[in-house]
Formats: sequence, structure tokens, C-alpha cells
Amino acid sequence: MLLTTCVFDAYGTLFDVNAAARIAANEPNRETFKEVWPSVSNLWRIKQLQYTWLRSMTSAYIDFWTVTQDSLDYALEAHGLHKNFDLKDRLLALYWELQPYPEVSPMLKKLKTKGIKTAILSNGSPEMLNSAVKSSNLSGVVDEIISVEKVKIFKPSSVVYEQVENVIGCSKSKVLFVSSNGWDLAGAAGFGTIRAGSTERSNVDLTNELVDLISAQRNFQANAKAIETNTAMTNAIIQIRG
Repeated sequence: MLLTTCVFDAYGTLFDVNAAARIAANEPNRETFKEVWPSVSNLWRIKQLQYTWLRSMTSAYIDFWTVTQDSLDYALEAHGLHKNFDLKDRLLALYWELQPYPEVSPMLKKLKTKGIKTAILSNGSPEMLNSAVKSSNLSGVVDEIISVEKVKIFKPSSVVYEQVENVIGCSKSKVLFVSSNGWDLAGAAGFGTIRAGSTERSNVDLTNELVDLISAQRNFQANAKAIETNTAMTNAIIQIRG
């Protein structure tokens, strides 16, 4: 089956979810935060995900920006930093312009040269996603931004992934899903043609591998290939189903 579209998760796959805390920790007068920023960032992300899952299970949807603020409040309080309002404001501001992983821009550009349509499918609000794409100078290499905002339920609900077919206008058998989140892959398993997995906070280096796989396997029914992740924590398995 001809693959025509590559759909990426945003946070933890294209954009480094630790970037906000890392940048803030290296700014002047952040000595206390510099000692604990990895722990704060990790807990921030964990609670962010847990809150989305809980809200989906209880049909209590709120936008992802509110979830992001609530989870940061939890992480800061857990580290005794909840009264540092300047730090909180700075972290939230930085989250609007998260840095992409270094290989993301070259990889997306290469996909575009191969005639492959690119899209983002994310829990993020449209405003958050547009800001991240714009600040990363990725506007010219991302064709579509699809948010859960329209369906008002978070990943991994199947309703989220079904948006791709409607928005992009291609059959699900022609879609490649890429995510660094295992739970995201589980949600997309019944929809996409290819599933890619690695550990959270480690991006798959797809600059050459992904493009070559798509080009080489467009007419194959099935194939599998292991791709080494950037952090060398694990191998990502890409499984192609025709």
C-alpha cells in the first residue's frame, strides 16, 4: 500500500518536553532550581499525562494548557517551589516555544522532498501547537496540525486518531504514525499503517532511517526494522503493515 502521509506526535517526539526546565535552570539566579530541574520536569510530564488520562476516563475534558498549568503546580509544590511565582511564569512561557529535537527539522524537510505529507496529531491545544511550530521554524514543513480540541478527549482515545482520515482526506492504510510514547502507539494501533515506539523523553533519530524506510517500503506488504534512539536508552521498533 502506498504511504502518503506521516503523522507525528508533538510532545516528546518532535518537541523536547524537558527543554523549558533545562533552559530556566541555566538562567541567572536559578541556583536552587538548577539542582532539582530534572526531577521537576519529570514529575511535570508524568502528572500532565496522568491528568489527561484521568479526565478522559471521567469525561471531564479541559484544554491541554490548563492541564499543563495544573501539572506544573503539582510538580513545583512537590519540590517546595510553589511560592516561586516568577519561576512558574517563566516555565510556562518557555513551554509555548519548546525546542524541537535537533534532527526534527532536517527529517521533516527530507520527507517533504519525497512528496510525503506531514502532520502533527497532539493533545496540545491549537494555540500551543501553532506556537511551538512557529517558534521552531517548522511552519513550512508541517502541512497539518490536528488537535484533540475538536473532539474534546485526549489520547489514546480512538476518536482522536480517527480525525486524521477526516482532516487529511486519505485512507488510514496510507498513514504512518510516529510517536515516542508507548501509550500513544497503543491508541494508534488500530488505525495507522506503521507504528514507531521508543521511550518517553527520547526521540527516534529518523532523519535518514525514516525517509529511507518509507521510500524503500512503499510497495511492500510488511517489514520491520529496529532504529536506535538518540539517547541510546532503547531500540524503537518500526513495524510496517500493508
